Amino acid sequence: MPAINIRDLRAALPRHARLIGLDPGARIIGVALSDVSLMLASPYGAIARGKLAANAAEIGAIARKEGAGGLVAGLPLSMDGSFGPAAQAAKDWALAVSQATGLPLALWDERLSSAAVNRMMIAADLSRAKRAKAVDAAAAAYMLQAALDASTGPA
Repeated sequence: MPAINIRDLRAALPRHARLIGLDPGARIIGVALSDVSLMLASPYGAIARGKLAANAAEIGAIARKEGAGGLVAGLPLSMDGSFGPAAQAAKDWALAVSQATGLPLALWDERLSSAAVNRMMIAADLSRAKRAKAVDAAAAAYMLQAALDASTGPA
């Protein structure tokens, strides 16, 4: 199943279906969930990165439980906007998860999402330990919110 753009994904969703935002890291996958109106993204949790089949099963279970009809996965482009090895690995992983879950996928540029979330958490005076527990899901929500915002206005 190929990736599609966020506007097409949004248009293809059944009424009241949510989107799952995924921020795939080397050790942890941040998970976020949109509301049914596709206006607001919220942190949902984190999944330990493991075997693809196990991660896809867990993501599929979240989709069934929460009524999600699609995935938006973070694409870590290089700072100059180029498509490097990290972006290729994230794309390959997201496409495989999409295939395994049967959920349509959009990819979204997530450059600096973790850095932005960390800055906000530092400004809120969260300890390093509290930031470590929350940053992955918050980064996924930050990325998903950007995708939702970009897909609501005029084309």
